[in-house]
Amino acid sequence: MAIEFHREGLTPSEQSVVTEGFQKHSDELGAPAYRKERIKWLLSGQENEIQAALTADILWDWAYIDELWVASELRGQGIGQQLMRMAEDFAVSERLEGIWLWTQSWQAEGFYQRLGYEEFTRFDDFPKGYTRIGFRKNLP
Repeated sequence: MAIEFHREGLTPSEQSVVTEGFQKHSDELGAPAYRKERIKWLLSGQENEIQAALTADILWDWAYIDELWVASELRGQGIGQQLMRMAEDFAVSERLEGIWLWTQSWQAEGFYQRLGYEEFTRFDDFPKGYTRIGFRKNLP
């Protein structure tokens, strides 16, 4: 048996084998069925260019915010807050437990705190000299 190293992700067929293996193992342990759904909200300009986006994954009973981006010329106008509130409203309508996300110390720590998100973990020196911060918010 030989273990090979590659600088690339899994091919679709390799991913299928791994996914099926995880599912079989989870089934054997009686774990809840894995649920993942990719969702997004986009703000487009007059020329249909993307000016803001929020992407998320529904993972079991939680929403994971993967990306929240607003074009620099539109920042400070409440668009990021509006996108987050739309994600929260969606999560409530889907009866999800909450929302969680990662941010970097140079990004939006205060932004998420102002929206009522609580820090649940901190990963110092990721990258060196900075911190990766996990936030979450339980929903009604």
